[in-house]
Amino acid sequence: MSDEEICALKIPAAKDAILYLWATAPRLEAGLLVMQAWGFRYKTQAVWDKVKVGMGFWFRGQHEILMVGTRGDVSPPPQALRISSVIRNPRGAHSSKPDYVRDKIREWYPDAKRLEMFSRLKRPGWDVFGNQVEYDLLSGANDGQND
Repeated sequence: MSDEEICALKIPAAKDAILYLWATAPRLEAGLLVMQAWGFRYKTQAVWDKVKVGMGFWFRGQHEILMVGTRGDVSPPPQALRISSVIRNPRGAHSSKPDYVRDKIREWYPDAKRLEMFSRLKRPGWDVFGNQVEYDLLSGANDGQND
């Protein structure tokens, strides 16, 4: 999808919501535009250190950025549960994100509805939105269905 098509999506999120949005360093500006188009206000970011050096032009990329945006009335995670802004976790398959982050979001907001946009996997406790869902961790089914 083009940046314009992604920005135009009407995402199924509540009026009071937190957005955790991944961006690579070269695509940071696009990520900020998407966040704004979806009605979220940028708050902060964390960095995922993938441990292994990858490809790149200016630098050989070893990290991704996890931006946080909010809309409506929401709070940050409880003080005692907050983590470092540097998440060191080896990268997995192409484009996959660390389960550690999903686990933390679930811990921080145990009663919240959680939606993963453009997911390739269905995971327990998460709704998914996208046309590349290939595998359901809950049932073990490979259905390829749109969610």
